[in-house]
Amino acid sequence: MAMHPHAKSPSDVDGLETGDAGLGISLARIGRIMARPELKRWRLVMVAALVLTLASKVFAVYAPVFFGDAINRMSGPDATMAAVIMLIAWWTGARILSSNLPYLRDALFAPVSQDAQRLIAVEAYGHAQGLSLAFHQTRRTGALNRIIDRGVAALDYLIRFLAFNIGPTLIELALAAFVLTTRYSWIAAVIAVVTVALYAVFTAVLTNWRTEQRRKLNAADTELRALAVDSLTNFETVKAFAAETRETQRYDSAMRTYNKSMVEVTRSLALLNAGQDIIMALGLTGVAVITATATFNGTVQAGDMAAVVLIMSNLYRPLSILGFAFREIKQGAIDLEKLYGLMNMKAEVSDAPDAKPLMVKGGEVRFEDVSFTHDARAAGIDHVSFIVPAGSKLAVVGPSGSGKSTLLKLLFRFYDTKGGSVLIDGQDVRGLKQESLREAIGLVPQEVVLFNASMKENLLYGQPGATDAELREAAQRAQLLEFIDRLPKGWETRVGERGVKLSGGERQRVGIARAILKNPAILVLDEATSALDSATEQDVQGALEEAAKGRTTLMVAHRLSTVAGADEIIVLDEGKIVERGTHRELLDRAGLYADLWSRQSRAHEDADAAAAEAVRVA
Repeated sequence: MAMHPHAKSPSDVDGLETGDAGLGISLARIGRIMARPELKRWRLVMVAALVLTLASKVFAVYAPVFFGDAINRMSGPDATMAAVIMLIAWWTGARILSSNLPYLRDALFAPVSQDAQRLIAVEAYGHAQGLSLAFHQTRRTGALNRIIDRGVAALDYLIRFLAFNIGPTLIELALAAFVLTTRYSWIAAVIAVVTVALYAVFTAVLTNWRTEQRRKLNAADTELRALAVDSLTNFETVKAFAAETRETQRYDSAMRTYNKSMVEVTRSLALLNAGQDIIMALGLTGVAVITATATFNGTVQAGDMAAVVLIMSNLYRPLSILGFAFREIKQGAIDLEKLYGLMNMKAEVSDAPDAKPLMVKGGEVRFEDVSFTHDARAAGIDHVSFIVPAGSKLAVVGPSGSGKSTLLKLLFRFYDTKGGSVLIDGQDVRGLKQESLREAIGLVPQEVVLFNASMKENLLYGQPGATDAELREAAQRAQLLEFIDRLPKGWETRVGERGVKLSGGERQRVGIARAILKNPAILVLDEATSALDSATEQDVQGALEEAAKGRTTLMVAHRLSTVAGADEIIVLDEGKIVERGTHRELLDRAGLYADLWSRQSRAHEDADAAAAEAVRVA
């Protein structure tokens, strides 16, 4: 995949946003898209659209001929009103058809274009969904969405401009040259062809120059939109750090860069349009002078001069948007290349050709001498081994950055191990279909992110086919049912973007209910209560205990009080297991776990004492 070296935005870490493979490759891709079996039902419509386009060009060339003949007949010795009216009628009909057949073509072709856009958009979106976690962690969501939107729109631009504008205009030029040569003057035909050639060359040269400006503008636009989406999505963090002014200044800086690029693009467009008008005016003057001279010499009649000028004027009409069309074609090729760049990207973690679905026998989880280092970290997991027997509960604790959450990502196979194996019921996760693997695992993360949909829809994300009775049971077990029943709209209450209308504890309960509804063999709790206050944590902890019943449970926790009841606790430090045992055994060992427990206990006691003092003073 070729990448253009210019106009690379800071977020374009892999060059995806600046890909450019050229027009030829883009045309080949469009041909393959339109030839897909999914679009077979539109074949006759495509042919009809092309026929209508060509017919409109034929009428556009011959309409001026009828008009010129009408003038000649009026001034001729055998002039009759009936003949003149007939020629004017032919002229009117040809003009109407040349102007309106493209409208009929557009109406016919609209569903074809939309179906092709849907086909490629869904494919690109699905491919983006299937890419690995590492890709999405380095790619801004707003920027990725723009790549898909622009690429899909480019498909429509290229089809319309190439198939219905540039190609037919060349055919119209050939027809016009033929009519001018055979009916009027070959010199007029030469002037017409030379004028169009000069027009096209001038347009191509300036548009190539403007393309570079357009790339800079698009890069500035992508950065501006991505910055806005990023900032507005994280508005709580912005407000918490009183960073509204700072974010506004960042937006202003990005907007200034965008404005500067837009000024350059606007000025170059003015130069392009002025040059095009001058070339076409000189061409019209040339054919008018040649035809006028021929008229005085008696070679042609007065009406022929009108016909020749009208033919040239008709050529000018589609050529007047050649600069815009050429730029859109060039930009469309770039945008389509970016889209294909996305679609050609390979997931870092993918199913093996012989991958098999996970056969759950009990849910035993086994890490055998697992090592892994993430690109963003100097340290990772170093030769970690442990077993979580089916139905048991294992907790992983340790200081921040010790590798706790990395273990969970390896279990989900968001990443592949650099050494060792992760097995579920004796099956290496690298040999399993990812969908079946993740269907067997339920996750309650530290921060449950919800969709901006109803409470019911958010719970159904765990099991789309669940019945209302199953929904209520899951909500009851997650201690969420009473809260839902008290809501004004009940299950149809919308939770807001990312669940902002709910408290932290309520979002956690929704996440727990979703996991219960999924009914997985393995439950993963990733710091599931660390973001909650002590009182809310106690309430949610009961729901977590209910969710864990009868399942293999793997917990990652910062608050050690939540893991005291685990069957085994593993203590990680700098990616290595430094201690393991039950809560009581680890306390008796007086090692890192005991030290962490002591610190958290003192902090908790200090907080309780401060709260009691505040109550006493009040």
